[in-house]
Amino acid sequence: MPTQIEKAHAFRALHERSGTFVIPNPWDRGSARLLASLGFEALTSTSAGFAFSRGLPDYGVGRDTILAHVADLAAATDVPMAADLENGFGDAPETVAETIRLAGATGIVGGSIEDATGRADAPIYSLEASVERVRAAVEAARSLPFPFTLTARAENHLHGRNELADTIRRLQAFQDAGADVLYAPGLKTRDEIATVLREIDRPLNVLMGFADGNLSVAELTELGVKRISVGATLARVAMGAFQRAAEELRTAGTFNFARDAASGAKLNGLFAQFA
Repeated sequence: MPTQIEKAHAFRALHERSGTFVIPNPWDRGSARLLASLGFEALTSTSAGFAFSRGLPDYGVGRDTILAHVADLAAATDVPMAADLENGFGDAPETVAETIRLAGATGIVGGSIEDATGRADAPIYSLEASVERVRAAVEAARSLPFPFTLTARAENHLHGRNELADTIRRLQAFQDAGADVLYAPGLKTRDEIATVLREIDRPLNVLMGFADGNLSVAELTELGVKRISVGATLARVAMGAFQRAAEELRTAGTFNFARDAASGAKLNGLFAQFA
């Protein structure tokens, strides 16, 4: 098993080399090991996918449980693991900094901090507050004994604020505050992504896996995107298949769903090395 420092340098190198890489999102040890076995070079957690696996809504899991979860993921495979650290689990910059320091002790090598408040009446922090929070996260990341790759997220588009100019303004401010990677989940079109890329000079993470259409990895590579994640989509795909199978069993009394089941022999073969 590579050390955390070795994983951290490998993760940083993925962002510095030419081209694009895909960083899918496992929600437990099994999904992490399956993704690593397929050759993905790095993974990152999904807070929503993990919450769903515990029968809770997105943002329904507290910091201590999330940190224990990402520690479990980081120990599950040899590939670098980053984490969705939501909004740092608090409003104050000091809380965000503490979250980064605690996350650094879990074995992960990177993480994201978003500018969403979690409050319906005011879903996005002010620009000034957001920058202070990112700056605190950056300072905490730089204090760690390895290169922690910090991603700063502008959440406008996930909260109905489709104001590209403001999103760009926020990403530029996060860049100036020292973020290593920038991320604005909810960007979907070539024009939106190309416009953002023209206005920043940090690696851009793009979220794909939408039900209403997606650009391909090849198209995103052509645009200049550095990193592609899928958030909770893989977890939701798994739960969707489970739900459809259970509904067939309950309503039709048939077992056609078993045709799409993963091979038990193959799963045993994959996981036997970890027993």
